[in-house]
Amino acid sequence: MRHHIAEPVVHREHWREPEDDQLRLECGVCGVWGAPKNEASSIVALGLHALQHRGQEACGIASVHDELFYTERHQGLVGEAFGNAELSKRLPGTAAIGHTRYSTAGGSFLRNIQPMFADLDQGGIAIAHNGNLTNFKYLHAQLVQEGAIFQSTSDSEAILHLIARSRKAKIVDRFIDALSRIEGGYALIAQTRLKLIGARDPLGIRPLVLGKVGEAWVLASETCALDLIGATFVRDVEHGEVVVIDDDGLTSIKPFAARAARPCLFEYVYFARPDSVVNGRAVYEVRKEMGRRLAREHVVEADVVVPVPDSGVPAALGYAQESGLPYEMGIIRSHYLGRTFIQPSQGARQKGVRMKHSPNRAALEGKRVVLIDDSIVRGTTSLKLVRAVRAAGAKEVHLRSASPQILYPDFYGIDMPERSQLMAATHSMEEMRAVLEVDSLGFLSIDGLYDALGAGPRDPANPQFTDHYFTGDYPTRLLDREIEEGGRDPRGKQLSLLVTA
Repeated sequence: MRHHIAEPVVHREHWREPEDDQLRLECGVCGVWGAPKNEASSIVALGLHALQHRGQEACGIASVHDELFYTERHQGLVGEAFGNAELSKRLPGTAAIGHTRYSTAGGSFLRNIQPMFADLDQGGIAIAHNGNLTNFKYLHAQLVQEGAIFQSTSDSEAILHLIARSRKAKIVDRFIDALSRIEGGYALIAQTRLKLIGARDPLGIRPLVLGKVGEAWVLASETCALDLIGATFVRDVEHGEVVVIDDDGLTSIKPFAARAARPCLFEYVYFARPDSVVNGRAVYEVRKEMGRRLAREHVVEADVVVPVPDSGVPAALGYAQESGLPYEMGIIRSHYLGRTFIQPSQGARQKGVRMKHSPNRAALEGKRVVLIDDSIVRGTTSLKLVRAVRAAGAKEVHLRSASPQILYPDFYGIDMPERSQLMAATHSMEEMRAVLEVDSLGFLSIDGLYDALGAGPRDPANPQFTDHYFTGDYPTRLLDREIEEGGRDPRGKQLSLLVTA
C-alpha cells in the first residue's frame, strides 16, 4: 500500500547566530534500575551532569515509585534543575531515566524536553533518546493520517506512538516492533513500571554503555557518566541489541539481522568527553594519536604548537610530541560564558571570540605558530582565532585540523550546517587557506583518522565507521531527505520518493 506524504513538520532545525561555527550533539541519556530506596533520580542527575557536554539547554528525569511515574522537565543546565537535596522527594523511586539535550527550532520548548511519557493500556512508559530518525517525517505523516495527535516536534514522540499502536502482547515486544519501523542513528532508554529497556541502532552509530553501581544497573551514553556515579563499566550495549533489566536481572535480545557495526567517527573527533571510552577505545589516546598522525602528514617549520581549547588539546599534545615542537597554551579559554550570555550589540558580538578564547601574547609573540583544532566547519571561528593570534604578535600561523575536511551534512543527531555552508564543500584548499588568512593549512586524512583508531586503512566497500560527513557515504537510507529534496540525496543522486509499506 502506498502512502501519500503530507507536508513535513519542522524537525530538529536549529536557530544559530549567523557566525556560530559550533558542532553540537543533540542529546545524552542515563538510566538506573535497582538503586537504593529513592536514590535513583539522584544517581541519574549525577550521570546527566557528566553528560552535560552532550546537551546544555534542557534536561529531564522520570522516576518510578510503587509503579507510579514522577517526571520533571526543565530548561537550563542539569545542576540548576536537579542539584538540590529535595530531588529524592520530588522524584522518588529505585528506577529512573534522564535526558539532557540541545534545543530545537524556536528554543527549548518544554513539550520537546525528554524523557517523554505516555500512558498505555499496559501502564506508563517514558523514553529518552539520543540520535535522530531519518524517516521521522514519513512516520509522522503516516501516523497523523491514522489519527495520532502529536504534542511535540520531536522524533522521540513518534516512537511512543509506534509502541502504543503495536498489536504485540508484551511491552518489550511492542518496543521491538517500534524499533523495526524506525531508521537512523539512536540510543534509546525506556522505563516502564517493571522494566528498564535499552537499545542501540543496528549500526551502533550512537553509543550506549552498561554498568553497575552496587546491585543497581546503569545505562548511559558514555563511560564518563559511570565514572562520576561510581559505577563499574560492564560492557557496551552492542549494535542492534535490546537489553531488558528487571527484578530477575538482565536479558539480552538481538531481534534484527546481524550487520557490521559502524560507530560514529565524530564521537572520537569531538563529541565524547576525553576521559570516556567509546566502543573499547580511550578517546583521549585516540585524539593524541590523531595529532601524531597529523604531524606526520603535514610537516611545517614552526616554533610552537598551540591548541584551540578545549577540544583541540589532546590532538595538539600528540602533534607536539611527534614533531618535537614545544606545546604552549597560546589561547586561554573562559569557562564562565554560558550559552544564554547576551551580547548587547553587533560590535560586541564580533568581539565574542575574545570573550571565549583569549590569545596569550607571552606564548605567541614573535613565534611561528601551529594552531590545532579538532575540525573546521564554516571557518568563521577559525578566522577569528587566526586574527586574534596574529594580533598577539604571531609571526606565522599554520592551521591544522585533527579531522578530515567536512564535506557533507549529518542526519543522525549532529547539528551540522547544510552542505552549502560547509567551508570545505565550497572552497578549494588554496581558497580556504586564503580565506582563513593562514600561512598553511592541513587536514588529517581519512586513512590517518582510521589509523589513529587502530582500524585503518578505510575499506571503501565496507567502511568500519560512520564517516559520511567526510566521504558522503551515508550508512542508511535518508527517506526524509529524499522527500524534501524531490528524490535526491545530499550528493544529488536520484532516489525514489514513494515507499511501499
